[in-house]
Amino acid sequence: MTVALTEADTVPAAAPRQRRRRAVGPLAVLPLLAFVAIAFGVPALAMLNGAFTFKDQATGATSYTTANLTASLQGAYLTALVGSVKLSAVSAALATVLGLLLAQAVVTSRFRALREAVLTASGVLANFGGVPLAFAFVATLGNAGVLTRHLGLSDKGWNLYSFWGLVIVYLYFLIPLMVLTITPALDGLRSQWREAAQNNGATGVQYWRHVALPVLAPSLLGGLVLLFGSAFAAYATAAAMVGSAVPLVTLQIADAISGNVLVGQENVALALSLDMVLVAGLVMAVYLPLQRRSARWLEA
Repeated sequence: MTVALTEADTVPAAAPRQRRRRAVGPLAVLPLLAFVAIAFGVPALAMLNGAFTFKDQATGATSYTTANLTASLQGAYLTALVGSVKLSAVSAALATVLGLLLAQAVVTSRFRALREAVLTASGVLANFGGVPLAFAFVATLGNAGVLTRHLGLSDKGWNLYSFWGLVIVYLYFLIPLMVLTITPALDGLRSQWREAAQNNGATGVQYWRHVALPVLAPSLLGGLVLLFGSAFAAYATAAAMVGSAVPLVTLQIADAISGNVLVGQENVALALSLDMVLVAGLVMAVYLPLQRRSARWLEA
C-alpha cells in the first residue's frame, strides 16, 4: 500500500516538470533563429531590395523597377549565367560517375586503413579550393607548369585557362565531395541483395542495373545536385585562374560590383545574385526530397 501511494505521488510531481521542459525546449532554438535571421535574413532582404531598385546616376533618385532583372538576363550577363550552369552541370556529372567508382572501390576493399585514408583525404580535399587550388594547378598544368613542360602538353593543344581546364580543376574538390556523399549509401547496400541476385542467375552487371542502381538512384541524383550547387557557387578558384577567359556569373557579379566594366551596375550585380539564389533554390528543391527518399530506401 505504501509503494502504491509513493508511485501515485511521484506522477503528479513529474508531470509539471515535463510540461516545463516542453515549454522551455523551443526557447533553446531562439539563439539559432536569431543568428540565421541576422546572418542570412538581413543580407537576403538587402539583396532583394537592391535587385528591384534603380538609381539614377545623374540625380541620385531611386525607384523600384524590374529593369535590373531584365538586364541580368540579357547580353553578357545571360551568357555568364548559362556558362556557369553548363560548367556546373558538366563538372557535377563527371564527378558523380568518378566519385561513385572510387567510393565503390573503397567500400569493397578489404583494407580498412585504405578506406579510412581515402575518406580522411576526401574530407580535406573537398574543402580545398580558392586561390591555393588555382595556384597549385597553374604551377602544375599551367602554360609554364611542371607537367606541361615535361610532357609537352602545350604542343598538343592543352590549355588550362579554358572551359575544360576549369572542369578538371573543379573535379579536384567535387570528386572527394561525391565520395563522402555516396559512401554511406553504398554501405547501406545489403549483401543479401547481391546473393539473392546471384542465386537467381544474375550477373554483376545485371545486379547493378536492376538492384543496386535503382536503390542508389536517389542518393546519386542528390549527390549530383549537391555537386552542381558547389560548382555553381565557386568563385575564387575561377577568378584566380581564368579571370574573364571563361564567362561565369560569379565573375560578372564581381565585375559589376567593382565597376570594372560599367559604373553604377551594383544593383545589376544584386539582380544576378538573385538569379543565382533562384537557381540554388531550385537545386535544393530537388535535393531535399531525393535525400529523404534515399534514407527511406536504405533504412527499410
